[in-house]
Amino acid sequence: MNEFHQLPILDGLELLNAKSCTFNFPFHTHNTFNISLILKNTFNTKLTDRFLKAPVGTICITNVKEVHATPCDNLIGNSFFTFYVSPDVISKLNNNKNVFFKDNIIYDQSIFSELYYLSLNFKQKDIQFEERLKSTLTSLISKYSYNQDNNYKTKQLFQSFINNTSFDGFSLSKTASEFGISKYKFIRLFKQETGLTPNNFILLKKIEQSKEMLRNGNPIFNVAIDCGFYDNSHFYKNFKRFIGVNPMEYQNAFFLS
Repeated sequence: MNEFHQLPILDGLELLNAKSCTFNFPFHTHNTFNISLILKNTFNTKLTDRFLKAPVGTICITNVKEVHATPCDNLIGNSFFTFYVSPDVISKLNNNKNVFFKDNIIYDQSIFSELYYLSLNFKQKDIQFEERLKSTLTSLISKYSYNQDNNYKTKQLFQSFINNTSFDGFSLSKTASEFGISKYKFIRLFKQETGLTPNNFILLKKIEQSKEMLRNGNPIFNVAIDCGFYDNSHFYKNFKRFIGVNPMEYQNAFFLS
């Protein structure tokens, strides 16, 4: 069973402890750096331009807004531990410079071992968790990152459309017609620029909206309806596909210690 945690440090550090996870994470993005420790079975990651395999004992990193999918072993599962670190925190640790990890798979036993220790002991109050994590992240950044903007910002063609569209009652055919192109060409161009199909993009926006509402303590049923899901079952299923835990488990991480 996967476990999700939120700590009141480093701009609200979030942690996912995935234990023998057997379901696939579809293409999506995060507003954080995802730093994953691979604990059991080779960890597969699909990016928009390549397919990566991270062996046990390595660190797999996805950059902010980097489109990726994670297919897990559907029989015996994959185990991994992910630190979701705010880009502001990463930037501060890099002298307020932007950070980009060109190599998504890192082979560094020293850094892995320290992060693994912290993943096992983050609830302990006597290990200086925050300072040790900041020190380890600083080492990771200095050894393996580049001082540059990431390459996963939405390009200009759909930027205004995305910024000014609520996507409530979105119609693919109507929208494609407004752009003067077929719906198939719209899908192709949209995916070229965002890395996601329109349907996945809209679903991810709903998930991000629901996360904020859950963090604010809204009842789960209300969140499901307000974010455009058919019912609780539909909400639970899709939320877990993207986040790794169900809405109740996610919300409990912010209100139960």
